[in-house]
Amino acid sequence: MRKIAIAMAKGGVGKTTTAVNLAHDLALQGKRVLLVDCDTQGQVARFLGINPAYGLYEFITGHDENGRPVTKGEAIHQARENLWALDGGIKLVELKYWLGEQPREQRHALLRKALVPKGDRLDYLIFDCAPGWDILSVNILMAVEEVLCPVALQAPAVEGLKTFFKYLLSAQKQNNSLGLKYILPTLFDSRTRQSYELYNKLKRLFAKQICHPIRLNVRLSEAPAVGKSIFEFEPRATGAVDYHKLTRRLIDDGIRAQQVPRFF
Repeated sequence: MRKIAIAMAKGGVGKTTTAVNLAHDLALQGKRVLLVDCDTQGQVARFLGINPAYGLYEFITGHDENGRPVTKGEAIHQARENLWALDGGIKLVELKYWLGEQPREQRHALLRKALVPKGDRLDYLIFDCAPGWDILSVNILMAVEEVLCPVALQAPAVEGLKTFFKYLLSAQKQNNSLGLKYILPTLFDSRTRQSYELYNKLKRLFAKQICHPIRLNVRLSEAPAVGKSIFEFEPRATGAVDYHKLTRRLIDDGIRAQQVPRFF
């Protein structure tokens, strides 16, 4: 199972758009995916047009806000074929308090322990992270091995990447297997010189991690309003084409990793 955080220090760069469309396209390719919403805004449910009774708060704590026991199976919501979701939302504020009350030596590893499925039930565990840095963000980076960082091709977002590196370096001291695997340029506008300049700058700095850019596409912003991924809303849109390229990149990387000979 691959564990991937969609993360960036700055908001408005397309994290949830990326998380939802990547997760759904992986599911469409036959991969079993659990998408975890780690933002208090709870956008994943809206983007997918679902209304889960429970979510990440209940999954981790084992009870609802009234203290009634909730099983892990009850907390996970099947959103599509091969795609399950753990809802986020305002209850994550309480989850952060709950995490802070746990023993210091345990609090940063609770997600990693709780979200390990039995056997080979999942192919991908994807976290849609909130911007910023708090106890929940630390837990996520302790639970994953790969980070996919969406970067809007706008000067403030590129500056936000520098801030995110500080977070990542701090997390890597506690999680040696954590790595920045993908840089995903978003909001690429072919009409502007700035998009090309920033994209080329990212290509120079991150030759191995850089992905095909996600072009500015109104369909991507329209799809969540009707609770659909871009592949359901307009599968021939440029947004669908671009996100499918990202999906293929991840799948192909996984295949290549399995083919690397191991001698020890």
